[in-house]
Amino acid sequence: MIEQALRAEPARRSEATDERPVVRGALIVVALLFVAVFLVLPLLVVFGQAFAKGVVFYARAIEEPDSLAAIRLTLVTAFAAVSLNLVFGVLAAWTIAKFRFFGRSVLVTVIDLPFAISPVVSGLVFVLLFGAQGWLGGWLSAHDIRIVFAPPGIVLATVFVTFPFVARELIPVMQALGNEEEEAAIVLGASGLQTFFRVTLPNVKWGLMYGIVICNARAMGEFGAVSVVSGHVRGLTDTIPLQVEILYNGYSFTAAFAMASLLAFLAIATLVVKSLVEWRLSRESKDGN
Repeated sequence: MIEQALRAEPARRSEATDERPVVRGALIVVALLFVAVFLVLPLLVVFGQAFAKGVVFYARAIEEPDSLAAIRLTLVTAFAAVSLNLVFGVLAAWTIAKFRFFGRSVLVTVIDLPFAISPVVSGLVFVLLFGAQGWLGGWLSAHDIRIVFAPPGIVLATVFVTFPFVARELIPVMQALGNEEEEAAIVLGASGLQTFFRVTLPNVKWGLMYGIVICNARAMGEFGAVSVVSGHVRGLTDTIPLQVEILYNGYSFTAAFAMASLLAFLAIATLVVKSLVEWRLSRESKDGN
Protein backbone atom coordinates (compact mmCIF):
# COMPACT_ATOMS: atom_id res chain seq x y z
CA MET A 1 0.00 0.00 0.00
CA ILE A 2 2.78 2.42 0.92
CA GLU A 3 4.68 1.68 -2.30
CA GLN A 4 1.52 2.21 -4.37
CA ALA A 5 0.87 5.54 -2.61
CA LEU A 6 4.43 6.68 -3.27
CA ARG A 7 4.15 5.76 -6.94
CA ALA A 8 0.82 7.57 -7.23
CA GLU A 9 2.12 10.74 -5.53
CA PRO A 10 3.95 12.17 -8.61
CA ALA A 11 0.88 11.59 -10.76
CA ARG A 12 -1.39 13.40 -8.29
CA ARG A 13 1.09 16.27 -8.02
CA SER A 14 1.25 16.51 -11.82
CA GLU A 15 -2.55 16.58 -12.08
CA ALA A 16 -2.71 19.28 -9.44
CA THR A 17 -0.18 21.58 -11.09
CA ASP A 18 -0.53 20.94 -14.83
CA GLU A 19 -3.11 22.89 -16.78
CA ARG A 20 -4.70 21.89 -20.04
CA PRO A 21 -2.77 22.99 -23.16
CA VAL A 22 -5.46 25.52 -24.06
CA VAL A 23 -5.26 27.19 -20.64
CA ARG A 24 -1.45 27.19 -20.67
CA GLY A 25 -1.40 28.65 -24.16
CA ALA A 26 -3.90 31.37 -23.23
CA LEU A 27 -1.90 32.36 -20.15
CA ILE A 28 1.34 32.51 -22.14
CA VAL A 29 -0.27 34.64 -24.87
CA VAL A 30 -1.74 37.06 -22.30
CA ALA A 31 1.64 37.39 -20.55
CA LEU A 32 3.48 37.99 -23.84
CA LEU A 33 0.91 40.56 -24.96
CA PHE A 34 1.17 42.37 -21.65
CA VAL A 35 4.98 42.49 -21.89
CA ALA A 36 4.84 43.62 -25.50
CA VAL A 37 2.30 46.40 -24.94
CA PHE A 38 3.52 47.78 -21.62
CA LEU A 39 7.28 47.16 -21.84
CA VAL A 40 8.63 46.45 -25.31
CA LEU A 41 6.44 48.88 -27.26
CA PRO A 42 7.22 51.92 -25.05
CA LEU A 43 10.95 51.17 -25.34
CA LEU A 44 10.69 50.94 -29.12
CA VAL A 45 8.82 54.27 -29.20
CA VAL A 46 11.49 55.93 -27.05
CA PHE A 47 14.37 54.74 -29.21
CA GLY A 48 12.46 55.39 -32.42
CA GLN A 49 11.71 58.99 -31.46
CA ALA A 50 15.24 59.52 -30.12
CA PHE A 51 16.80 58.63 -33.47
CA ALA A 52 13.98 60.08 -35.60
CA LYS A 53 16.22 62.88 -36.91
CA GLY A 54 19.33 60.77 -37.24
CA VAL A 55 22.39 59.92 -35.21
CA VAL A 56 23.93 63.38 -35.68
CA PHE A 57 20.95 65.15 -34.08
CA TYR A 58 20.90 62.54 -31.33
CA ALA A 59 24.56 63.22 -30.52
CA ARG A 60 23.99 66.98 -30.57
CA ALA A 61 21.05 66.66 -28.17
CA ILE A 62 23.18 64.66 -25.74
CA GLU A 63 26.15 67.03 -26.06
CA GLU A 64 24.09 70.14 -25.34
CA PRO A 65 25.61 71.86 -22.23
CA ASP A 66 22.50 71.56 -20.05
CA SER A 67 22.09 67.90 -21.01
CA LEU A 68 25.74 67.13 -20.19
CA ALA A 69 25.32 68.90 -16.85
CA ALA A 70 22.22 66.78 -16.15
CA ILE A 71 24.12 63.60 -17.00
CA ARG A 72 27.02 64.54 -14.74
CA LEU A 73 24.72 65.43 -11.86
CA THR A 74 22.79 62.19 -12.27
CA LEU A 75 25.97 60.10 -12.18
CA VAL A 76 27.39 61.98 -9.19
CA THR A 77 24.09 61.76 -7.31
CA ALA A 78 23.71 58.04 -8.00
CA PHE A 79 27.31 57.37 -6.92
CA ALA A 80 26.84 59.32 -3.68
CA ALA A 81 23.49 57.71 -2.89
CA VAL A 82 24.70 54.18 -3.58
CA SER A 83 27.89 54.72 -1.56
CA LEU A 84 26.06 56.08 1.49
CA ASN A 85 23.32 53.45 1.33
CA LEU A 86 25.95 50.74 0.86
CA VAL A 87 27.62 51.66 4.14
CA PHE A 88 24.35 52.07 6.01
CA GLY A 89 22.73 49.00 4.44
CA VAL A 90 25.58 46.68 5.37
CA LEU A 91 25.76 47.99 8.94
CA ALA A 92 21.99 47.89 9.41
CA ALA A 93 21.65 44.39 7.95
CA TRP A 94 24.54 43.13 10.10
CA THR A 95 22.98 44.64 13.24
CA ILE A 96 19.44 43.37 12.56
CA ALA A 97 20.41 39.89 11.36
CA LYS A 98 23.12 39.09 13.90
CA PHE A 99 21.91 40.71 17.14
CA ARG A 100 18.79 40.85 19.26
CA PHE A 101 18.21 44.20 20.97
CA PHE A 102 15.46 46.51 22.19
CA GLY A 103 14.01 48.54 19.31
CA ARG A 104 15.04 46.08 16.60
CA SER A 105 11.53 45.98 15.09
CA VAL A 106 11.40 49.79 15.16
CA LEU A 107 14.66 49.94 13.19
CA VAL A 108 13.26 47.55 10.57
CA THR A 109 10.12 49.71 10.27
CA VAL A 110 12.17 52.88 9.87
CA ILE A 111 14.19 51.26 7.09
CA ASP A 112 10.96 50.51 5.24
CA LEU A 113 9.61 54.03 5.73
CA PRO A 114 10.57 55.36 2.24
CA PHE A 115 8.42 52.60 0.72
CA ALA A 116 5.35 54.03 2.45
CA ILE A 117 5.99 57.75 1.81
CA SER A 118 5.44 59.44 -1.53
CA PRO A 119 8.72 60.77 -3.00
CA VAL A 120 7.07 64.17 -3.41
CA VAL A 121 6.28 64.26 0.30
CA SER A 122 9.86 63.32 1.17
CA GLY A 123 11.09 66.17 -1.01
CA LEU A 124 8.76 68.59 0.77
CA VAL A 125 10.17 67.40 4.11
CA PHE A 126 13.66 68.46 3.04
CA VAL A 127 12.33 71.83 1.89
CA LEU A 128 10.69 72.32 5.31
CA LEU A 129 13.94 71.40 7.03
CA PHE A 130 16.56 73.13 4.90
CA GLY A 131 14.64 75.70 2.83
CA ALA A 132 14.95 79.45 3.33
CA GLN A 133 11.81 79.43 5.52
CA GLY A 134 12.54 76.01 7.02
CA TRP A 135 13.57 75.03 10.51
CA LEU A 136 17.29 75.22 9.73
CA GLY A 137 17.01 77.72 6.89
CA GLY A 138 18.08 80.75 8.91
CA TRP A 139 21.18 79.10 10.27
CA LEU A 140 22.16 77.75 6.85
CA SER A 141 21.68 81.15 5.22
CA ALA A 142 23.77 82.83 7.92
CA HIS A 143 26.63 80.44 7.18
CA ASP A 144 26.15 80.62 3.39
CA ILE A 145 25.29 76.94 3.11
CA ARG A 146 22.85 75.89 0.39
CA ILE A 147 21.16 72.52 0.51
CA VAL A 148 17.73 72.94 -1.07
CA PHE A 149 17.77 74.06 -4.72
CA ALA A 150 21.39 72.88 -4.90
CA PRO A 151 23.14 69.52 -5.53
CA PRO A 152 23.36 68.59 -1.81
CA GLY A 153 19.57 68.62 -1.57
CA ILE A 154 19.30 66.35 -4.59
CA VAL A 155 21.74 63.90 -3.03
CA LEU A 156 19.83 63.93 0.28
CA ALA A 157 16.48 63.36 -1.43
CA THR A 158 17.90 60.52 -3.52
CA VAL A 159 19.53 58.90 -0.50
CA PHE A 160 16.17 58.97 1.29
CA VAL A 161 14.15 57.30 -1.48
CA THR A 162 16.84 54.64 -2.06
CA PHE A 163 17.38 54.10 1.67
CA PRO A 164 15.89 50.58 2.01
CA PHE A 165 17.24 48.77 -1.04
CA VAL A 166 20.66 47.53 0.09
CA ALA A 167 19.60 46.75 3.66
CA ARG A 168 16.43 44.99 2.56
CA GLU A 169 18.36 42.70 0.22
CA LEU A 170 20.99 41.81 2.81
CA ILE A 171 18.82 41.24 5.89
CA PRO A 172 17.13 37.99 4.71
CA VAL A 173 20.40 36.70 3.25
CA MET A 174 22.28 37.23 6.50
CA GLN A 175 19.42 35.75 8.52
CA ALA A 176 19.36 32.66 6.32
CA LEU A 177 23.10 32.13 6.76
CA GLY A 178 22.85 32.16 10.54
CA ASN A 179 25.69 32.85 12.97
CA GLU A 180 27.53 29.54 13.00
CA GLU A 181 30.38 30.50 10.69
CA GLU A 182 30.94 33.84 12.42
CA GLU A 183 30.94 32.17 15.84
CA ALA A 184 33.44 29.58 14.63
CA ALA A 185 35.72 32.32 13.29
CA ILE A 186 35.60 34.20 16.59
CA VAL A 187 36.34 31.02 18.54
CA LEU A 188 39.39 30.50 16.32
CA GLY A 189 40.65 33.95 17.26
CA ALA A 190 39.38 36.20 14.46
CA SER A 191 38.50 39.78 15.32
CA GLY A 192 35.16 41.36 14.48
CA LEU A 193 36.51 43.04 11.34
CA GLN A 194 38.30 39.89 10.21
CA THR A 195 35.09 37.90 10.70
CA PHE A 196 33.11 40.39 8.68
CA PHE A 197 35.51 40.73 5.74
CA ARG A 198 36.62 37.08 5.54
CA VAL A 199 33.44 35.23 6.50
CA THR A 200 30.28 37.35 6.29
CA LEU A 201 31.02 39.54 3.28
CA PRO A 202 32.06 36.69 0.92
CA ASN A 203 28.83 34.84 1.81
CA VAL A 204 26.57 37.81 1.01
CA LYS A 205 28.50 39.36 -1.90
CA TRP A 206 25.91 38.51 -4.55
CA GLY A 207 23.01 39.72 -2.44
CA LEU A 208 24.98 42.90 -1.82
CA MET A 209 25.57 43.30 -5.56
CA TYR A 210 21.86 42.85 -6.23
CA GLY A 211 21.01 45.56 -3.72
CA ILE A 212 23.56 47.93 -5.26
CA VAL A 213 22.14 47.36 -8.75
CA ILE A 214 18.53 48.15 -7.86
CA CYS A 215 19.60 51.05 -5.62
CA ASN A 216 21.56 52.56 -8.51
CA ALA A 217 18.65 52.10 -10.91
CA ARG A 218 16.25 53.88 -8.57
CA ALA A 219 18.75 56.67 -7.88
CA MET A 220 19.23 57.45 -11.58
CA GLY A 221 15.53 57.40 -12.37
CA GLU A 222 14.18 59.27 -9.34
CA PHE A 223 11.91 62.17 -10.29
CA GLY A 224 9.41 63.14 -7.58
CA ALA A 225 11.63 63.97 -4.60
CA VAL A 226 14.37 65.43 -6.81
CA SER A 227 11.87 67.66 -8.63
CA VAL A 228 10.75 69.24 -5.36
CA VAL A 229 14.23 70.05 -4.01
CA SER A 230 15.97 70.93 -7.28
CA GLY A 231 14.37 74.28 -8.09
CA HIS A 232 14.98 73.49 -11.79
CA VAL A 233 18.14 75.58 -12.05
CA ARG A 234 19.26 74.87 -15.62
CA GLY A 235 22.75 73.43 -15.80
CA LEU A 236 23.02 73.08 -12.02
CA THR A 237 20.21 71.12 -10.35
CA ASP A 238 18.51 69.24 -13.20
CA THR A 239 19.07 65.49 -13.41
CA ILE A 240 18.30 63.44 -16.52
CA PRO A 241 14.60 62.86 -15.64
CA LEU A 242 14.13 66.57 -14.95
CA GLN A 243 15.94 67.50 -18.17
CA VAL A 244 13.60 65.21 -20.09
CA GLU A 245 10.61 67.04 -18.60
CA ILE A 246 12.08 70.46 -19.43
CA LEU A 247 12.86 69.51 -23.04
CA TYR A 248 9.45 67.93 -23.55
CA ASN A 249 7.59 70.90 -22.10
CA GLY A 250 9.68 73.13 -24.36
CA TYR A 251 8.50 71.17 -27.42
CA SER A 252 11.99 69.75 -28.06
CA PHE A 253 10.49 66.31 -28.40
CA THR A 254 13.34 64.56 -30.19
CA ALA A 255 15.90 65.91 -27.71
CA ALA A 256 13.65 64.85 -24.84
CA PHE A 257 13.44 61.31 -26.20
CA ALA A 258 17.20 61.31 -26.75
CA MET A 259 17.73 62.01 -23.04
CA ALA A 260 15.04 59.49 -22.16
CA SER A 261 16.86 56.88 -24.23
CA LEU A 262 19.85 57.25 -21.90
CA LEU A 263 17.67 56.20 -19.00
CA ALA A 264 16.34 53.36 -21.13
CA PHE A 265 19.91 52.22 -21.88
CA LEU A 266 20.68 52.36 -18.16
CA ALA A 267 17.51 50.37 -17.40
CA ILE A 268 18.44 47.67 -19.91
CA ALA A 269 22.00 47.49 -18.56
CA THR A 270 20.62 47.27 -15.02
CA LEU A 271 18.26 44.48 -16.09
CA VAL A 272 21.15 42.52 -17.61
CA VAL A 273 23.29 42.90 -14.48
CA LYS A 274 20.29 42.05 -12.28
CA SER A 275 19.63 38.88 -14.28
CA LEU A 276 23.29 37.84 -14.01
CA VAL A 277 23.27 38.39 -10.26
CA GLU A 278 20.01 36.44 -9.87
CA TRP A 279 21.45 33.60 -11.95
CA ARG A 280 24.55 33.57 -9.78
CA LEU A 281 22.47 33.59 -6.60
CA SER A 282 20.33 30.68 -7.80
CA ARG A 283 23.42 28.75 -8.85
CA GLU A 284 25.09 29.22 -5.47
CA SER A 285 21.83 28.22 -3.77
CA LYS A 286 21.71 24.98 -5.77
CA ASP A 287 25.38 24.29 -5.10
CA GLY A 288 24.79 24.84 -1.40
CA ASN A 289 21.97 22.32 -1.39
